[in-house]
Amino acid sequence: MKPIFAQNTANRYRLIFFSIISFALIFVDHRTDIVDPVRNGLSVFALPIHYVANIPNTIVSWSSQSVQSREELEKENSRLNAEVLLLRRRVQKLASIVAENTRLKELMNSSDLVDDQVIVAEIIGVDPDPFRHEVIINKGANDNAYRGQAVLDAEGLMGQVIEVGPMSSRALLISDASHGIPVHVARNGVRAVAVGSGNLDKINLIHVPDTADIVEGDLLVTSGLGGRFPTGYPVGEVTEVHHDPGQPFAKVFARPTAQLDRSRHILLVFSETKRESQSAVGRLETAGNPESANNSTPAELDKPGGEVAQ
Repeated sequence: MKPIFAQNTANRYRLIFFSIISFALIFVDHRTDIVDPVRNGLSVFALPIHYVANIPNTIVSWSSQSVQSREELEKENSRLNAEVLLLRRRVQKLASIVAENTRLKELMNSSDLVDDQVIVAEIIGVDPDPFRHEVIINKGANDNAYRGQAVLDAEGLMGQVIEVGPMSSRALLISDASHGIPVHVARNGVRAVAVGSGNLDKINLIHVPDTADIVEGDLLVTSGLGGRFPTGYPVGEVTEVHHDPGQPFAKVFARPTAQLDRSRHILLVFSETKRESQSAVGRLETAGNPESANNSTPAELDKPGGEVAQ
């Protein structure tokens, strides 16, 4: 029977021969540098083959890095967008604080110019009825606010207090159609009555004779007639004057000097009559309590409340 794998003596000897040569080359390479030129030449020859063989691995690695880089870029972009939004919010908040500080400085500067006693207050609400121009302020009877008290901002007269609660009050703006106030022209003293028009940017003057000396640009101030409003506070600036020889009165319109739709911090002004009555009450209380009189200064007795400024 013929064997499946024929025995070939020549091949066996050839294997032994090449094995001996291989071991000899390994021994010589380990002990000497004779085969280094051959190794260098073979490495140069095999380098292109190595590059070609490594192309699939390079492509896979590059693709993985590209996908990972894109995901990282998207995450970084989202993070930066979130930071930008936060920074913008902070900038807006800072701008709001700066604007509020500016308004407060203007208000305090105006209070320094006011000779009357005042309370610094804040508007905390607005009447939602578009036909009623009313606001809610954070001062009430506990702060000595009273009905009929004049309300000012840094620019001029805003209105008057119409309802007083223990800790808050309601004020009617001069632009309300039901509001009226005696005024006069600062330039020449011509008297008139300013009534609201229902628009925040306009008030009307009634009972102005057609021959009255009043022109556009004239400043209207409180006349003090009636004793409710202190004298000399800006109310509005004349914007329109219409004369009709056939009518006894001229049509005169003005723009309020106060920022009725923007002011937040305001002043509550005490009238002369109210200050005198409070001073009288203070003197009576002091007379009934000599010990408190000895511990109080005249300035403290004249003030109607802890937050009242002179």
